[in-house]
Amino acid sequence: MDTQIVWSIICGLAIAVGAVGIIVPVLPGSMLIAASLLTWAIVVGGPLGWIVFGVGLVFVAAGMASSAVLTGKAMKERSIPGRSVVIGLVLGVVGFFVVPVVGLLLGFAVGLFLSEFARQKEFKPAVSSSVAALKATGLGILAEFGFASLAAGTWVAGVLIYFLNR
Repeated sequence: MDTQIVWSIICGLAIAVGAVGIIVPVLPGSMLIAASLLTWAIVVGGPLGWIVFGVGLVFVAAGMASSAVLTGKAMKERSIPGRSVVIGLVLGVVGFFVVPVVGLLLGFAVGLFLSEFARQKEFKPAVSSSVAALKATGLGILAEFGFASLAAGTWVAGVLIYFLNR
């Protein structure tokens, strides 16, 4: 089997894992997609490989930036400290292993709520800020996933162009 074919398959699988990793934060996400695009550009070489890498990297960077900006803006508006998000992430990872499939989201939501309840000492405001944080996080994930999908689509187009013109 041709080396370019093998590396294209490996990079495609890594890009798929990266896209899933944006939604399931336990797996690597956008950085894995960027590394896969770079690997494919090195293996394939030539202008096409580097153009695909450059365009894909712009999409990856835009996704990471938009996720950070959207999430950070909403958290700042509600005065939700980073500590609450970190506690949510820690409990999310624990939940991932304790409750299959939904444990990550459930653990994150519970951790976020517990941290906000400890900070605000009242149930309704803690629920309100937790829901706002969950919405902001979901919006950030959605934006990053959308840009990652554009990067993956760029790679697919590059692969098709490369192998159809060989």
